[in-house]
Amino acid sequence: MRTPIIAGNWKMHKTLAESVDFVRELAPRLEPFAGVERIVCPTFIALAATADALRGTPVKVGAQTVSHEEKGAFTSQIAPGMLVGLVEYVIVGHSECRQYLGDSDELVNKKALAALNAGLKPIIAVGESLEKRQAGAALPFVEGQVRAALANISAEQMAQVVVAYEPIWAIGTGLNASVDDAVEVIAHIRATVRELYGEAVADGLRIQYGGSVKPDNMVAYMSAPDIDGALVGGASLKVDDFTKLVELAAQAKGV
Repeated sequence: MRTPIIAGNWKMHKTLAESVDFVRELAPRLEPFAGVERIVCPTFIALAATADALRGTPVKVGAQTVSHEEKGAFTSQIAPGMLVGLVEYVIVGHSECRQYLGDSDELVNKKALAALNAGLKPIIAVGESLEKRQAGAALPFVEGQVRAALANISAEQMAQVVVAYEPIWAIGTGLNASVDDAVEVIAHIRATVRELYGEAVADGLRIQYGGSVKPDNMVAYMSAPDIDGALVGGASLKVDDFTKLVELAAQAKGV
């Protein structure tokens, strides 16, 4: 069975002090749910302090993005090697980075490879716009993102990869894809990976759903066998909500 994985993407929320206070309260609340992998992704300025506060706890840390370059004259960027020892995971290809920061499919692939080569585990986000969904093009569009993101990633490296399906129109809008819609796309993602890498890799790949995930809809998503977790935005900013999401994931998956 694939280990459920719940990651909280804090985006541009919480100061350094707020981040530390938050995880000090959160970590003991999450201890009972050892069958679920639990991750928080604070802002870069809070990564070191958050990682230090969580050392020795079951909660892992992720970064919200990473550069594909090892070093150099790239003002404002963070190299993979700078994250080693601080985080285990890094989100690449989030729709907000694609939309506002110009992350192309090619760049997402370079970032994923750079993360893997540094020993980090990429959470590769994919998802269609409302226009693509309404045009009936969601499946081929997301498939194209997946194929591009995984270019030159080996079957062995795929064991370290997580994919997050986040329909753009459901992020921060209060809207969410129906369970059937989410399952359809996630099944197609797994089928694409099966075609690329074979049955064993596809069966082992963990695929999250993201997009206005809340405690009141968590069970519906996590009860679907093909959905292995959630990449959570707003609901990860409150200790009670994030704890409840992890608890519900554990119950739904029986871990």
